[in-house]
Amino acid sequence: MRNVIIGTAGHIDHGKTTLIRALTGIETDRLKEEKKRGITIELGFAYFDLPNGKKAGIVDVPGHERFIKNMLAGVSGIDLVLLVIAADEGIMPQTQEHLDILSILDVKKGIIVITKSDLVDEEWLNLVEDEIRDKVQGTFLENAPLIPVSSVEGTGVEELKMHITTLTEDTQEKDASEPLRLPIDRVFTMSGFGTIVTGTLIEGTVSEKQSLTVFPEGLEAKVRSIQVHGKSVSEAYAGQRVAINLTGVKKEEISRGDILAEPDSMKNTMIIDVKLNLLKNSSRKIEHWNRLRFYHGTKEILCRVVPIDKDELNPGESCYAQLRLEEETACKYGDRFVVRYYSPLETIGGGLVLDPNAIKHKKSDEDVISELEAKSEGDKGAIIENILRKYSDKSPNAKFIAVQTGLSEKLVDDTLEAFLKNEIAIKFSGNIFLHRDFIEELEESLMSFLSQFHKKNPLKPGVSKEEIRSRFFNNTKGKLFEEITEFYIKSGVIEVFNSFVALKGFEIKLSKEQIVLRDKILKAYKDNEFKPPVLKELSKVVGNGVKDKEIKDIMEVLISSSLIVKVSDEVLLDIDSYNKAKKLLVDFLRENEAIALSDFRDILNTSRKYVVPILEHFDSIKLTKRVEDKRVLV
Repeated sequence: MRNVIIGTAGHIDHGKTTLIRALTGIETDRLKEEKKRGITIELGFAYFDLPNGKKAGIVDVPGHERFIKNMLAGVSGIDLVLLVIAADEGIMPQTQEHLDILSILDVKKGIIVITKSDLVDEEWLNLVEDEIRDKVQGTFLENAPLIPVSSVEGTGVEELKMHITTLTEDTQEKDASEPLRLPIDRVFTMSGFGTIVTGTLIEGTVSEKQSLTVFPEGLEAKVRSIQVHGKSVSEAYAGQRVAINLTGVKKEEISRGDILAEPDSMKNTMIIDVKLNLLKNSSRKIEHWNRLRFYHGTKEILCRVVPIDKDELNPGESCYAQLRLEEETACKYGDRFVVRYYSPLETIGGGLVLDPNAIKHKKSDEDVISELEAKSEGDKGAIIENILRKYSDKSPNAKFIAVQTGLSEKLVDDTLEAFLKNEIAIKFSGNIFLHRDFIEELEESLMSFLSQFHKKNPLKPGVSKEEIRSRFFNNTKGKLFEEITEFYIKSGVIEVFNSFVALKGFEIKLSKEQIVLRDKILKAYKDNEFKPPVLKELSKVVGNGVKDKEIKDIMEVLISSSLIVKVSDEVLLDIDSYNKAKKLLVDFLRENEAIALSDFRDILNTSRKYVVPILEHFDSIKLTKRVEDKRVLV
């Protein structure tokens, strides 16, 4: 790992800023008020070279309890922490709170630095060391190096650097292959440059001229230039402290807590599912709808908590919960967060983001709890499958699933391909994947619907494709609907005839009386050819005593089976007469440039009453088009 980020933590006035100056030669207190009061209020940043050639960025955080939210913004994305404890005071309240926060955020490595060691004798120093060892027992710092330092005299500083070097040798690399993500911790302007943001690049790579999005605002920005450790670079990688000069956005439009990321790589949310842990030493418990402060990345948001698998959460316990945020943010699966009590301010716990784009759940829902357990255990295959199953009605592709889960698109792609081999998913064009459970459940619903329809409408050939689309495929695009329909046809579930969908094997069965009626109606149309009876006259044609509904039902059968063609609401032709009219029209127009209505009337030996709707029908199907008062072939 070429770059590491080191964070400081500890009580106010325990010498964090002085220690950084001793390590780097850089003064991190930059505000007038900080210099005047001698305390760190805002985040400070410095950098130095380690003996092994690695570059180390270092974040100076405030120690005062009033500036905890600034401290939380600073420890986002650190690889190693220096827990600073003054020898003359020992462990203090903010020492403990900072240690709790670091543990919640799953910081894995650290060094305990006893500053101001020149102010105490050896006996007192030993007592402080014993107190510290006792206090950090059971935490990630239990076996951490403990180094006395005098930042003023310089003693212990080189030893500290060597320990930092040793601990960073096997520090896990941040993933530079992921889409870029930078929680913004500072925004300012510089004359001649414009808007500049800083932060720790926790994922991905950023390059000059790259187009990015500021979440949650959705602002589009472009990278003008990049600096790492005060030097201009064309590219920066995960694990580095960066300053990025942006174009296309104003300083006033961005604030600390926003996230700079690749377009469409994340999704805004106001509901997240989490694994929530309450500190053992918390003086409070968490109950339904408690108001908390949620800290994620460099952002602070007020939220309400809804425990899912418990009624309440007591100190030292964990539960699955849903956080209902009071403003939008963007996060990913596996992100760590901290929660503090709304008032009075007190760090009480934190945990792991399990679903960054959750929907409201019912309390104690076993399916939800089972899904969250799989996510908590880190089974990425199960996570992807759950999302695929849940969102199959939205025609998901790999990118959609990656955004929903917060997992890399490559991992999602590879997992979906494995699902195809194991017949867990079915792939359609546009790289759309649908879970087999969704396909089977949809099949059952479709079959049930068609079965009921056939029972109620035995003389109808089926349901129109458009009704099936609107009822079952309202969220799908045209091509996908056609592909799923074809899938069910090949599976022997349905059949489609003349834009009607029916169960496979369904046939219209007519009684003897209905067959006689059908033949009479069809004969009436064939015999009259281009002077067909209108619907209201059919009762006279077929004989008295036949009800209008019976005639209407048989007409639907004739139309759906293409024996009768509905030219207009009033004019219908038998299929042979229809095809004859079309041929006569086409033959005439192939020999002549155009045809007048009167010409076609004479050809069909009929009246204007029939010719007008017949010609308008042929216009509508784009066989002909009207030019002034004549028709020509399209």
